[in-house]
This record gives sequence, structure tokens and C-alpha cells, in this order.
Amino acid sequence: MRKNIVAGNWKMNTTVNEGVKLVSEIIEKSKDLSNVKLIVAPPFTHIFSVGEKLKGTDIGLSSQNCASEAKGAYTGEVSAEMLANIGVEYAIIGHSERREYYKECSETLLKKVKLALANGIAPIFCVGENLTEREENRHFDVVKQQIEEVVFNIDENDFEKIIIAYEPVWAIGTGKTATSEQAQEIHAHIRKVLSNKFAEKAENTSILYGGSCKPSNAKEIFAQPDVDGGLIGGAALNADDFIAIAKSF
Repeated sequence: MRKNIVAGNWKMNTTVNEGVKLVSEIIEKSKDLSNVKLIVAPPFTHIFSVGEKLKGTDIGLSSQNCASEAKGAYTGEVSAEMLANIGVEYAIIGHSERREYYKECSETLLKKVKLALANGIAPIFCVGENLTEREENRHFDVVKQQIEEVVFNIDENDFEKIIIAYEPVWAIGTGKTATSEQAQEIHAHIRKVLSNKFAEKAENTSILYGGSCKPSNAKEIFAQPDVDGGLIGGAALNADDFIAIAKSF
């Protein structure tokens, strides 16, 4: 049975002290949550401090990225082994901002996914189409290709550890809004694509929605049968909003 998951991607926001304060508030406000897995993804500078606060809780610790190489002369990079060594359990890989701003391709993302898995870190693998691809009605093909080029190239046993996050890039910061029906349509498509390779195991894969999910729309989105939670951006920086979203199941 797949898990309900709400993951907070803090992106390049908060100082270490602010991050520790935020996670402390999340811990306090989440004590009565039992039907959803919470995950927080602070910046690299915060991971150790936030992880110390999370000890003894059920809240998962994620990085926002990891290196595509195991070790060596890669100035500024942080390896999966380093992250695992300080308690990181999940890694966001293939986020739309990484794909767009840093030109990360499927070849690079596959290396990251494999290194994360090899170090006991569960990838939160992101897929999604931009506005042009959506308007040209290519969104199903784009998402299918992103999955096939990465997820289809991992071991079947490792597949069970992966979380998929769908980002409607066209609905983030464009003034356009994805409906809950559109979310369900693409999530169902993703699950069908996964089943082509992994059969019934795809039914147990958590697929998260990553398109400007807020307390005001989370309940409607999470009610869709193939939406298993959210990868939350801006709302994850406010403990009340983040927990309100988590309580929408």
C-alpha cells in the first residue's frame, strides 16, 4: 500500500537559525498526524542542524539535490555518501529548476538516482512539462520520456524505493492554474507508464503533486485517486500552512 507523503522543499530560503526554528514548529504542530509521512528538504547548510532536531521523530530528512559523481575533484558538489553520512534519507532529483537553470539532463539525473540508491537514499524524482509542451499537447509524451530515460534504467528492487513528484511547470509562476482533474489525469498517466515496466509494483509508488499546492486547494487535489501527496514549495516555509496541507488527507 502506498504512503501519503507531504514533502517541503525549502529551496534557497532561510538561514540555519530560521530553518531550525521552522522545523521545531513543524515537529510541535505535527504531533497528532498519523496518516501522512512528512519530509523536509532544507538547504545543504542546514541539513545537519535540522537533522539533529528531527532525531526521535517520524519526519524524514531530504536534500534538495546530490552530486552526479561519487567523489573526487568536483568543487562545490555534495555527494550522496556525504549526505547519507549525516542522516539524509531522501534526495530531490530532477527538480524543474535544476533541469532549467542548470541544464541537468536525463543522463546526469540517472547517475544521481543510482548514487542516491547505492547510499541508501530514496530519490524523490521530479518530472513535468513546461508551458509550451502543455500548449502543444505534448505533456504525456514529455513525462513518459523523462520516466523512461531514468526510472526505467534502475533495478526493479530499487524501483520500490523511489517517489515520483509531478511538477506542472506551466502552472508555476505563470498565472495559470492546474485543476485537480488535470492533476489526476497526469498522475494516472504516470502510474500507467510505470506499470509498463514495473507491473503491479507501480500501484505502490507514491506520486506527489508539485504545482503550487496550498492549504486552500490541497484537500481537492489529494482527494484524487492517483495523487498521494505533495512536494510543497512556498507553503513549506510556514509551519501552519505546511501542517494544514498535511492535514488535508
